[in-house]
Amino acid sequence: MADQWRYRGRTINTEDVIFIRRLIARHPDLSRRQLSARLCEAWQWRQANGALCDMVCRGLLLMLHRAGAIELPAVRQVSRNPLARRERPPAMLVDQTPVADPFKLLQPIEIEQVRRTADEPLFNSLIEHHHYLGYEQPVGEHLKYLAWSGGRPIACLAWSSAPRHLGSRDRYIGWSAEARRANIRFIAYNTRFLILPWVRVPHLASHLLGRVTSRLKRDWEQMYSHPVYFAETFIDPGRFRGTCYRAANWKLLGVTTGRGKNDHTNRPNRPIKEVFGYALDPRFRKLLSQ
Repeated sequence: MADQWRYRGRTINTEDVIFIRRLIARHPDLSRRQLSARLCEAWQWRQANGALCDMVCRGLLLMLHRAGAIELPAVRQVSRNPLARRERPPAMLVDQTPVADPFKLLQPIEIEQVRRTADEPLFNSLIEHHHYLGYEQPVGEHLKYLAWSGGRPIACLAWSSAPRHLGSRDRYIGWSAEARRANIRFIAYNTRFLILPWVRVPHLASHLLGRVTSRLKRDWEQMYSHPVYFAETFIDPGRFRGTCYRAANWKLLGVTTGRGKNDHTNRPNRPIKEVFGYALDPRFRKLLSQ
């Protein structure tokens, strides 16, 4: 049996395993979920917003159970996971008349943050049916923006919590592993950027990107009670050149390893992508390294 385990950035040693075994023995009537809550309370394992790290703790307990280090009680209830069989966003009718006017004729362009608004289903539908990656329900903190011109949607931009480990970004910021764990929530990840396929207007993409990043810090704080100081995204060089990001003064930080976050083989298993970053606050290095 191993003397030490690593799970989601936390090191579990033999003393921790003994503590968990005693917790289970003292409370034989508790369910797995209740044991997880008790363990979080005992370890003061909480998220930045004060909530218990319940889902992460349950994953840790299951890992130790499967490794034979602890014996969890039998599963009492199998809940239906609404995320596993989520219905895809249905197509919504929008005006698809081609737009190829000069940029100045699109003005005024309105940009709205539509997370938790009546226009969020429209955003989801446009991404699902017109973005090559389709729609995926974000996990964790996220914002969604719709751009409008003449009462018609013309573009969508989605932002979510950043990946925990990203070598080129971490080297660019220069923060320690401890600072990264504490401050990763202050980085926003641009997961989707869609100019609707019937809209072909030069300079539109970089204009929208610049306007959204100028308000992203403020909007994030309004939604989640904390700002973001840095933004990042991935570009697949086999499909795109990242022209609009370069034009909006984003910096190429490096490339991914192509291994993904759950890699156990240290071998590339997906396309290598370019990593671009953008400072939302000139003090981002100092703020993220605290």
